[in-house]
Amino acid sequence: MAAPRPLPVRRSGVIMPASIQDLEALRALTALFKEQRNRETAPRTIFQRVLDILKKSSQAVELACRDPSQEEQLASSLQLITECFRCLRNACIECYVNQTSIRNLNAIGVAVDLILLFRELRVEQESLLTAFRCGLQFLGNIASRNEDSQSVVWLYAFPELFLSCLNHPDKKIVAYSSMILFTCLNSSRIKELEENLNIAINVIEAHQKHPESEWPFLIITDYFLKSPELVEAMYAKMSNPERITLLDIMVGKVMNEEPLAREEVPVFLSYAHLFASTFVDQCKVVLKLNSKQPGDDEVNELDGIPLILDSCGPDDGNPFLTQWVVYAIRNLTEDNSRNQDLIAKMEEQGLADTSFLKKMSFKVEKRGDKLILKSTSDTAQP
Repeated sequence: MAAPRPLPVRRSGVIMPASIQDLEALRALTALFKEQRNRETAPRTIFQRVLDILKKSSQAVELACRDPSQEEQLASSLQLITECFRCLRNACIECYVNQTSIRNLNAIGVAVDLILLFRELRVEQESLLTAFRCGLQFLGNIASRNEDSQSVVWLYAFPELFLSCLNHPDKKIVAYSSMILFTCLNSSRIKELEENLNIAINVIEAHQKHPESEWPFLIITDYFLKSPELVEAMYAKMSNPERITLLDIMVGKVMNEEPLAREEVPVFLSYAHLFASTFVDQCKVVLKLNSKQPGDDEVNELDGIPLILDSCGPDDGNPFLTQWVVYAIRNLTEDNSRNQDLIAKMEEQGLADTSFLKKMSFKVEKRGDKLILKSTSDTAQP
């Protein structure tokens, strides 16, 4: 691919600033790199020139971070930075050679440093957000299907970039940083998340805030749920709404039309025990707090009585659960006619939703006052 011709210094007798020449040349390159044949024939010298422009423009950002009065001078530099990132982003699309050439110029380190500077700027300019987004897209593209680039991105970006971006108010920045995290993760890097749990929890929060974004969801399903150690460590630090979000994803995974793989079954059983154990522990606290003390009516108002009754069932991990439920109901109804009336008015509603049991090859039959659990995989013996 031939490089774009140098732009004329004059137009209509007016001398053009070098920054405008650079900007137009970059835009021409960005357009050229949309074509695969141009990406495959691009000389390395072009990328060095683009990186030089990027470094020079970055100086204005560094100055604005040190001296807020310089922020008004950022506009032209942000334009150049944005176009540099777009150019490099396009050059990396499905082109291993360009990914390698650009990586070897240390463009990844320059990009990460610049993105971290963006978070320090206190300006609300759309041009800043655009540069921020394009920088993340470049990192995503240079790492795509390139393990060497993924290693370098991880080296520079973890953990600061993810801590800075996953909770950003701009949903596109959250999505693009999630894409980079998903692209770079592997089994060994998951271990590093156990020592940086805030990143993992930020992914859960990102899914809560932006359920339409596929990247946080894929990180959870394809990586987090395959690591019981990480999930257990996360669970201990998560808020209840975050735990519910994680549980919803787990249930969705189990209820999916595609059954769990054989090796996934014990993992998800361990998750079920984790959630159930925590719920029981919290119930015990509630029960003790309500032992002949004020608060019985508050439990009623929070619909706590039906929830406690629903917990009355066999649990090998908690053999005394039923006794705790009976003890709770006694405390909640003793000298409390309101709670007594609530339970007295309860009626049998039939079987609960058994779709989960059906997926596990079980069914429930009612025989008189008893419920019988049967396997649907049983076959008649000849």
